Amino acid sequence: MKFFNSLIALGCFCFSTFIHADLLNINPATVEAESWTILDTQTGQIIAEHNGHAQRAPASLTKMMTAYIALKEIKAGRLNVNEVITATPIVSIVQPDESQMFLKPGEKISVDQLLAGLIVMSANDAAVSLAEKISGSLPAFVERMNQEAKAIGMQNTHFANPAGITMDQHFSSAHDLALLGETIVKQTPEYLSYSKQPSFSYKNKEHHATNLVLKLDPSSDGMKTGFTKAAGYNLALTAHRPNSQQGLAERRLMVVVMGTKSAEKRAEVAYRLLDLAFYYTRNQVGLEGKQLIAELPVNKATSKLYKVETKQSQLVTTSLYSQANAIDLGLFDLNQHKLMQANAQGLMTTIAPNMDVVTHMNVALKQKDLTAPLDQTMQLAQVNIYQGDQLLQSFDIEDQVHIEESTWYQRFWGWLQEKFPFLA
Repeated sequence: MKFFNSLIALGCFCFSTFIHADLLNINPATVEAESWTILDTQTGQIIAEHNGHAQRAPASLTKMMTAYIALKEIKAGRLNVNEVITATPIVSIVQPDESQMFLKPGEKISVDQLLAGLIVMSANDAAVSLAEKISGSLPAFVERMNQEAKAIGMQNTHFANPAGITMDQHFSSAHDLALLGETIVKQTPEYLSYSKQPSFSYKNKEHHATNLVLKLDPSSDGMKTGFTKAAGYNLALTAHRPNSQQGLAERRLMVVVMGTKSAEKRAEVAYRLLDLAFYYTRNQVGLEGKQLIAELPVNKATSKLYKVETKQSQLVTTSLYSQANAIDLGLFDLNQHKLMQANAQGLMTTIAPNMDVVTHMNVALKQKDLTAPLDQTMQLAQVNIYQGDQLLQSFDIEDQVHIEESTWYQRFWGWLQEKFPFLA
């Protein structure tokens, strides 16, 4: 057993020296955006990104956080989606050239309409109205926004207003906004009922969604668009599709692109990244439920070994791209959903996704042995899942360990069995 444990630890030490590259090696020069991130919301893995942590003006992607807070308030019962509120003079701070619903002080409007105006129309007066309603003032709401960002793990984000107006202390990153999008679809999925709407009518005027991908892909649920001169054209995009592995739930990916040159370009880039990631990665079981990971020696107990097992199955995202060269996004054919390459004769051929994917694991034990009596929650091991040399996921194995101390008679009898095996 000591040799077995040492072998496991040695294997983990060796693998820890590998560089953790993106799952898909996409050449950034072929992606027409200043920064971008592709995130698998089921596994939490980053599939690929470029300048993902760079601080940039988020523009109206800010409104994702405003809507998230509003939907959390509804979920907590402190706000009602059907509640009708009265617009206050706060709407007057919205300038004529800003996107808005043209609310007037004293005007009656429902929370549901404000959310639609916020997400579909990107209305700044809807943003400030919801912020004031929830927190009483804009500064108090901005403080709440930054508290929520910190809780999500948005390390390169600081909000200064609820609408996305360009300010020195108002910034985020593609990576952080992907984390926010992941949080939204998991905690407040009602958001998607608004973001996938192709249009929204208010005051007898129809406002069409600015997310052009909604017209291209029925699996898309939108998310949020944004534009300012400082930010360029930004887009957060999510979509759900069946998993290529039978028996697994459908997949949902999140793509954020920032700093593109036009509304058409942000839609094209985000859609290409999304489609590429769906066809050249997949989710599969990395750890089975109740899978035996290791056995720890136990002292002063009747049982000599404690089984370290997984509590539930764990998914990992794996790559289906087996070529050594970096991916040229421009060579991804959206009609065939395949990457293209030139053969020796100069003719374009497809690169089929590799469906024969093998993963392996290494285990780092956190405990050398256990001594009874014991009754506490303990971290027993860390399991690292690899595809080749690529680290995919790390999982901590914790358990409530309950071991009763053996009596003197049980220990004596155990000693006799070790000395005289025929007694066992």
